[in-house]
Amino acid sequence: TAPSESLQIRIHGDASLPTLLYLPGLHGDWTIVTAFRKAIAGRVRFIEFTYPRSLDWSLDDYAAAIETALAANGIEHGWLLGESFSSQILWPLLRRAKFCADGAIIAGGFVRHPLVWAVRCAEHLARGVPLTWITSALFFYARIARWRQHADPDVHASIGEFIARRTELDRAAAAHRLRLIAHHDPRDTARATTLPVFFLSGFFDPIVPWPFVRHWLAYHCPGFRASRILPFSHHAVLSVSPKKSADLIATWMRSAV
Repeated sequence: TAPSESLQIRIHGDASLPTLLYLPGLHGDWTIVTAFRKAIAGRVRFIEFTYPRSLDWSLDDYAAAIETALAANGIEHGWLLGESFSSQILWPLLRRAKFCADGAIIAGGFVRHPLVWAVRCAEHLARGVPLTWITSALFFYARIARWRQHADPDVHASIGEFIARRTELDRAAAAHRLRLIAHHDPRDTARATTLPVFFLSGFFDPIVPWPFVRHWLAYHCPGFRASRILPFSHHAVLSVSPKKSADLIATWMRSAV
């Protein structure tokens, strides 16, 4: 990892509020969670991370860096919100138990990915597809996101930052994270988890087929409490449906106290 690339942490909200730790998806940063963060403001102390674009970190390395950052900021307990890729960091954090988790919410995530062959295909594509193709697709995504979020200048700025961060190193880091997913099997940890666990997904999610995830959690995870599938959303459920996601997650956190 380059010296300039280290885990970053930002803290929003008063320490008297319940703490919610947002762990980002495969993109590895806080650039597309702005609308969700604003929707849940005032109800939680929101902690967000941007990961280093490492090509050699393990999932335990990610977990250890998060634990160190939390300890340095005096944050001893809170809820984990693992989006997509970061559901794979959420399980090591629970297993290691160095941070006192109050509960866990999986957003577009999984335990063992139900289609490992598809993850391996995505890794090969991430390594081989020209960056210009990826950038063109991201500009299309940005237009849709700006339309959905209307005239919110904060969301517009964060989308611009999201696109600017997509570099060759970023693409290589994403491929490495996909490789970590393909080799990771945290089912033993999930089977031993008695803390409250909730599952959130968008209905249109070909990246992580939610029926397999929800079924496995319901039958094998003793801490599993509830799930919600938002009908007009997709894989990036927190950014596509920020208000519904925020209201639901705040309710889940209150119900488990």
